[in-house]
Amino acid sequence: MIRLPLAAITSACMASLMVVATSASAQTAAAPDAVRIHAADQTFITDATKAVATQRDAARIATSRSTDRDVKAFAERVSNDNAKISDALRAASPRGVDVPKNDPDPAVLASINNLRGADFDKTYIEQVALAGEQKALSAFQAEIASGRDEQLKDAAKKALPTIQEHYAMAQDLAKRKHLTAQ
Repeated sequence: MIRLPLAAITSACMASLMVVATSASAQTAAAPDAVRIHAADQTFITDATKAVATQRDAARIATSRSTDRDVKAFAERVSNDNAKISDALRAASPRGVDVPKNDPDPAVLASINNLRGADFDKTYIEQVALAGEQKALSAFQAEIASGRDEQLKDAAKKALPTIQEHYAMAQDLAKRKHLTAQ
């Protein structure tokens, strides 16, 4: 049997632990860097997905609760367009970045959920169509102005005309229904 001094065994064990610790530390440090994005881009992902999901879900409610064909037509258009925008945002987001799939604003949905008829239409136009589209416009314009990720900026540029069109449609709808357009 070979006898090694205790100091030699201790040194070998310490060296092995140092190698393992250094390797684990390097892997841990590399992982967050792979998914780290600029704050403006992360804000855009959060704000845009929330605005788009809220508009889409509220539009789905509108198609069943509204009694006005103009409101229903607007809601159907927004729902279809925003489903495509949501998919484009997910596709453009950097790999490894968490993009909420369906994260609507519960307060907005709650504000219309129990309404029907003319009350529903008025609230939907003012709080969802006008105010909601303004939030979406702001999020997409901010990404175009100060975002750093080129794919996200490109997705924002491609979606912006659709969102601008939705906002113009919402303003026109508000005027036709004799509501205050924002």
